[in-house]
Amino acid sequence: MNHNADFSRRAAEHGASMPWVASPMPGVDRQMLDRVGGEVARATSIVRYAPGSAFSAHSHSGGEEFLVLDGVFQDEHDDYPAGTYVRNPPGTRHTPAAAQGCTILVKLWQFDRADRTQIAVDTAALEMAQPAGRPGVRLGALFHDAHEDVRIERWDANAALALDLPRGGEFFVIEGGFSEAGEAFGPRSWLRLPPGARFEGLAGPDGARLWVKTGHLAEPRFAPAP
Repeated sequence: MNHNADFSRRAAEHGASMPWVASPMPGVDRQMLDRVGGEVARATSIVRYAPGSAFSAHSHSGGEEFLVLDGVFQDEHDDYPAGTYVRNPPGTRHTPAAAQGCTILVKLWQFDRADRTQIAVDTAALEMAQPAGRPGVRLGALFHDAHEDVRIERWDANAALALDLPRGGEFFVIEGGFSEAGEAFGPRSWLRLPPGARFEGLAGPDGARLWVKTGHLAEPRFAPAP
C-alpha cells in the first residue's frame, strides 16, 4: 500500500481525527501517516497498544525509531515510559509489549544502512537551548549524524517561525499546536515538507512542543523488498 508516498510533496495528517486500523496482532492498532509497502513497509505511524497486548519477537532489518506518547512501552530490554525516544538500528531484535497499554510514534525502514547506534533518551531530561537565528524556539538534541537531525523543540506562545529545509523535514506535535499554510496542527498532528521547502508557521496561544526530524528526505532510504 502507498500512503503519502510522494516524498517530493507536502503531506499532513491529524491523529486526533484519523481512524485506527487493526494490525495483525490483537490489541495493536495503527494510524498510518506515510507508508510504502505491505505489512512490512517503510512507514511512519501512530501505534496504540491495548493493555496486555504484545507483538511477536522480531528483528528490525531496516531499523526502527519511536517516541512513547503515553503509557509504558516494554520489551525484554527495558520499560520505556511516556517521553522516551528510542532508536533500534538495523539488526536489532526485541519483543514489544505494553502491560498497561501505550501509544507510540514509530518510523520503520528509514535508517541509513550503516547506522548501528542504539539509544534510549528521556526527553523530559533534555537540556533545552535557543538555537542561533531562531527566536522563540528552544531545542534539545536527540540524535545527529551526517544524514539526519532529530530533536525536541519548544515554541513560545504566538511565536512566528521560519526554517529553511534544504533536505526536508517532519514535525509532530506532542503538546500545543501551530498553524502552517492555513492549516491548524494540534496534538498528534504530523507535517512532512520536502527537500527545498521552507517552513513558515505560527505557534498557538499555548505554544507547542514537537518532535522534529530534518535532513533525512534528501537521500532515499532502503525499503523492504516486495
